Amino acid sequence: MNNWNNQSGANIPQGVDRIFDACGIAAYINIDGRLEDGKKVVSMITTMKDRENGLGAGYAAYGLFPDYKDFYCIQLLLDDKQALVRVSEFLKTKVRIIKDEEVSTYCVPGIKKPYPLIWRFFVTPEKIDVNNEQDYMIRVVMGINIKVDGAFCMSSGKDMAVFKGNAWSDEVADFYRIQDYKAYMWLSHSRFPTNTCGWWGGAHPFNILDWSVVHNGEITSYGTNKRYLEMWEYKCTLLTDTEVVAYLFDLLVRKHKLPIYIACMAMAPPYFHLIDEVLDDKERELYNTIRRNYRPAMLNGPFSICVGSNNPVPTLIGLTDRKKLRPLVAADSKDGKSIYLASEECAIRIANDNLNEIWAPHSGNPVIVEVGKGVIWKGTETHLGNKELVITE
Repeated sequence: MNNWNNQSGANIPQGVDRIFDACGIAAYINIDGRLEDGKKVVSMITTMKDRENGLGAGYAAYGLFPDYKDFYCIQLLLDDKQALVRVSEFLKTKVRIIKDEEVSTYCVPGIKKPYPLIWRFFVTPEKIDVNNEQDYMIRVVMGINIKVDGAFCMSSGKDMAVFKGNAWSDEVADFYRIQDYKAYMWLSHSRFPTNTCGWWGGAHPFNILDWSVVHNGEITSYGTNKRYLEMWEYKCTLLTDTEVVAYLFDLLVRKHKLPIYIACMAMAPPYFHLIDEVLDDKERELYNTIRRNYRPAMLNGPFSICVGSNNPVPTLIGLTDRKKLRPLVAADSKDGKSIYLASEECAIRIANDNLNEIWAPHSGNPVIVEVGKGVIWKGTETHLGNKELVITE
């Protein structure tokens, strides 16, 4: 990559410590599918300023391109115009390009130049069996990241896009003018680079197809998860722990067709001693089967994540590790039209102080929300019969 990817971060005033406590995550979904500009999600993530260090931030938005909703939107970070030519030629050999355009960006004093060139392509694969189309598009995306010099794919889903960079969350928002976009679901992140340097492609969200993930914490099982995913032809090229989470959701939900709740259980499974206490034989065997068959998909380490997808139904997911070593708060609006997730309650209240309920999902127990249905799993229900999965040890 060019020197914009070798930056150590945004312009930080001398004497300001970059190493703060944690990263911040915030997300919300409008259950009625109402499109809303990015001002609210920007206010949510930027109010948690103490969780930032200026080394990266980003946003994911769903419902952006109604006129092109049937096409994959490949949104790219590029070194220069030569990289644009290379990626364009590569795509012409793989897909039909419906439209391409430069993504509008704006000079921000706090972000170091040179900026990357940011481009999007709306594409569709030709003569591909519909059952293999998404697998084919994953190979196209992986091919860009591996084979095309100077190009990195930020997102590749339909009717959505990821916007991220090496800066503070308010600077990334101004760089893309996030407030000018409208979407029915927003995810956001302010990044603390636990194990990797701060660079544009390494900022959150991480995406594959329609799946986008923002993450607070550390996936210490990265090596095991990476080897498991590579058995299924995923290529983990970023050497960043969160990348595997996006791919695991795609593998378990889309390819293996697990219900989202079961996929979350595979990634944050109940402890064996709790499974042993389940009285119902079939239920107990289900939990043991998930643990046996999906052991390499289990996520170790402290984490809280927000996950977005629009295929087949627009869905927002929140999940923490089995001991809840990273925070996650949920809330619903009093009018019942919106659900919020965030690292801190203040991020939710600054977006909407007219709330019905604020709750803390239990450890390893997901919040699952769908457009048109609302909350279908609150994260405070019981995993194991009448026993709540709340880890106190």
